Amino acid sequence: MPTVVELIRSGNLSDVAEYAYAATVPAGTRLIFLAGSCPLDVDGNTVAVGDYAGQAAQAVTNLGLALAEAGASLTDVVSTRVLVASSRQADLVSAWEVVRDAFGDHEVPSTLMGVTVLGYDDQLVEIEAVSAVAG
Repeated sequence: MPTVVELIRSGNLSDVAEYAYAATVPAGTRLIFLAGSCPLDVDGNTVAVGDYAGQAAQAVTNLGLALAEAGASLTDVVSTRVLVASSRQADLVSAWEVVRDAFGDHEVPSTLMGVTVLGYDDQLVEIEAVSAVAG
């Protein structure tokens, strides 16, 4: 099924960003608000301890599973917020590159943020998302 998400790019803003600056969905669309996707395995253990890219990959996998349960996929995501427990830009970029690559050509509006701490032991990455599917 084709996505209802329309990504908006601007000729008036820098094209350096690896995402659209905005997204819209038509009236009557069913919105899906996802909890932060964490780098946890099925037993609740934090995976890839100390590895930003590894944790981002697990968080993307878990995001995909949650989306599927709601009848959606990564191409139905309207926006993301990627939280990285670090003050080092290189760590943020390491996590971001995994998320960006997972979304491929569906370059949703995204915010990448360094935070001081996340909720689980050894957790370094969390991905928040909003998705939309035809109502």
